[in-house]
Amino acid sequence: ASALLGLASLTRGDLDAAHHAYSTAVESLQREGHVADVLGCSITLGDIELTQGKLREAQRTYQRALDLAAADSAPPRGAADMYVGLSRVALERGDLAGAAAYLREADQLGEAGGLPQNPYRWRVAMALLRQAEGDPAAAIGLLQEAEEVYVADFNPEVAPVAATRTRVMAARGDVAAGRAWARSRGLTPRDELSYDREYEHVTLARVLLADHAASKSTTALAEAADLIDRLLAAAEAGGRTGVVIELLVLQAQAREASGRREQALASWDRAVRLAEPEGYVLDPLDDSAAPAPAAQDLVDPLSSRELDVLRYLGSDLDGPAIARELGVSLSTVRTHTQHIYAKLGVNSRRAAVRSAHQLNLFSRGNRQSTHHR
Repeated sequence: ASALLGLASLTRGDLDAAHHAYSTAVESLQREGHVADVLGCSITLGDIELTQGKLREAQRTYQRALDLAAADSAPPRGAADMYVGLSRVALERGDLAGAAAYLREADQLGEAGGLPQNPYRWRVAMALLRQAEGDPAAAIGLLQEAEEVYVADFNPEVAPVAATRTRVMAARGDVAAGRAWARSRGLTPRDELSYDREYEHVTLARVLLADHAASKSTTALAEAADLIDRLLAAAEAGGRTGVVIELLVLQAQAREASGRREQALASWDRAVRLAEPEGYVLDPLDDSAAPAPAAQDLVDPLSSRELDVLRYLGSDLDGPAIARELGVSLSTVRTHTQHIYAKLGVNSRRAAVRSAHQLNLFSRGNRQSTHHR
C-alpha cells in the first residue's frame, strides 16, 4: 500500500511524498523478508534521490539493497539494477572508471541478476558513459538498442530513451534530428510545463541551444532562454535539485551566447555551489561554450593555494595524487577545485586549464596579477 501511495505521488510530481512512501515500503518489505521487492522499490527510490540531487542518499540506497541481496542465500533478481544505479552516481561525479566497473558487475550477473527493465536501463547507462568518454556514435547505437528492449513498468516514463538519444545527437550538432523528434512528440517552447514531460522539455532546450550554435538563430536562442528560465522555476519549486543544476548549466550557456557574461557567470556559480556538496562534477555540452572571463572580469581573485591546485589541474595527476603532492586531504583539493571553477566561470578541469592559459595565470610574472581587477 505504501508503494502504491508512492507511485501516485510520483506520478503527480510530488517527490517528497513519493520518497517518504517508498522508504516506508522498503522498510516494511525488508522486515517481512521480501528482498526482491525491496530491490524493486530501491530502483524507484534511487531514481527519486538522483532527481532531487541527493547523490549520497542514492548511493546509500543502492548499496544497502546490494548488501541485502548479498546476504540472501539465493540472491534475488535486482542486484544488477543496483549496480546500474551506482554507475549513474559515479557518472554524475565524473568517475568514469567507477561507472564502467559497476556496469561490468551488472553485466556479469547476467539476465537472471536483473529485473525486466534492466536490459534497457543498462544500455542507457552505458550510453551515457560512452557519451562522457567522447564516443557519441557508440552512445547512439546503445540507445537504439535500449529502445528495442524497452519494457515499461508501473512508474511514469519521465525520461524516455528517445529523448536521451536526441540529447546525444544534438550535442554533436544534429539539429535536424532534434527538431524532428520535437515535432513527433508535439513539443514547443511555449508548452505548459509538467513534471512528467520535464525531461523532454529540457531536451528541447538543448536542441534549441544546439540550433543557435549551428545557425546563430536568435529566435532559437530566445526560445531556449525563456524555456530554460521557466523550467528552472518549476524544478526549484518542486525540489528537483538535480534538474536545477542541469538547468543552471544550460542557463549559463544561453546567457553567455546572448552576451550577458555577468549573468552567465552567476548561473555557473550557482550550479557549482549546488553541485559541490554532493560531489557532482559538471560537464557542459561543449566546454567551448562555458563562459570564460576576461582578465579584467576576474573580480574574485584566486588564492595562492588555488593557483597551486590550478597548476596541478594542468598535469596528468588525478585528485588523490594532487592531494599527496600538496600534502592536503582529497576533500581539500576538491573544495579548492570547486572554488577555482566558480571564480573562472567554468565547470570542468579542461575548461579551467584553458581559461588559466587565456588569463596567463600560469606565468610566474602573473602569479600576483589576479589580486587586481
